[in-house]
Amino acid sequence: MTSISHSPCPPATAAEPGCPSFRGIFEANARFVWRSLLGLGVGESDVPDASQQVFVVLANKLDQLEAGCSLRTFAYGICLRVASDFRKRAHLRREQLCAVVPEPATTSNQDSIVSQREALRRLRAALDQLDPGQREVFVLYEIEELAMAEVASTIGCPLQTAYSRLHAARKAVAAALGERLEDL
Repeated sequence: MTSISHSPCPPATAAEPGCPSFRGIFEANARFVWRSLLGLGVGESDVPDASQQVFVVLANKLDQLEAGCSLRTFAYGICLRVASDFRKRAHLRREQLCAVVPEPATTSNQDSIVSQREALRRLRAALDQLDPGQREVFVLYEIEELAMAEVASTIGCPLQTAYSRLHAARKAVAAALGERLEDL
């Protein structure tokens, strides 16, 4: 039985011109994967492991990339599954690490750094309160700045559903942050 490859660059021809190497794919998408995993609720201490798992799966399934499907969309789909697996792991529910890496020497803009960290903590807490569909749309549209058509395609829902989820997520995040919707 032979497998049908829909990828524009199957593994056997990945060295051909116009087909990026896996290293190139990794370098172009590593930050996106990292941010996506954080946005999907993977703990900061688990993001390196989850990111590695995403790229292992991506390398193994690169030949299954459908024609016309963006690599980012494909990678995000893998991130969704890996993040879901990491959130379900038992050690995450029971184990709380106490040791914190010491911070480097303080700088003159310490107040702004503290404010940024507090805002990020509040945003993560607000995102944790959203249902998964709303969270996915919010992260992809507001944080990753993907076009809404690509967001809808990535998560597999109609465009209007994606807009509806975004609207509900914005309201919930604004309420959680105690801000007006117009300020977001």
